Amino acid sequence: MLRLGAPSNKTREMDPDDIFHVRLKLMIVMAKAYLQGCPMGKHRRAAMLENARHVEAEAIDLGGMVSDFSQDEASAPPPSYDHLFYQRVKLIAVMIKAAAKGFPISDHRRSSMQENIDMICQSLVSDNGTDNIASQQVA
Repeated sequence: MLRLGAPSNKTREMDPDDIFHVRLKLMIVMAKAYLQGCPMGKHRRAAMLENARHVEAEAIDLGGMVSDFSQDEASAPPPSYDHLFYQRVKLIAVMIKAAAKGFPISDHRRSSMQENIDMICQSLVSDNGTDNIASQQVA
C-alpha cells in the first residue's frame, strides 16, 4: 500500500498552535471567497461564524504576554508574531462574523479587509517555515 505524508518517525502530536494556524488559514480562504463574491449559503455562513469565533478567541497576543510576565527578558523566547499580527487576526475575525451575519460591507471596509488579509498572509509566509513544516508532519 502506498503511504503518503510524513514518515511515522517524524510525526508529532498536534498542539493548540497547529489548530490555530489551520483555522486561521481556513478563515483567510473564507474571507477571500467572500471578497470575490462567492455565494454564501446557510452552511457556509454557519462555518464562517464558528471558525471566526474560534480564531478570535485563540488570537492572544503572546508577544505582549511573554514580555509582561517574564522576569528575565534575555531568557524569554522571541515571539513568532508581533502584537499587530494578532490585532489584524482579530479584526478579520470580526469582519468575517459581520459578513456571515449578512451585514453590508462598504468599499472602504472591503479594501481594508483585503489589506489585512495580505498582511496576515505575508506574516505567515515570512515565518521561518519550520512551523509550517512541523504542522504538516502531524499524524
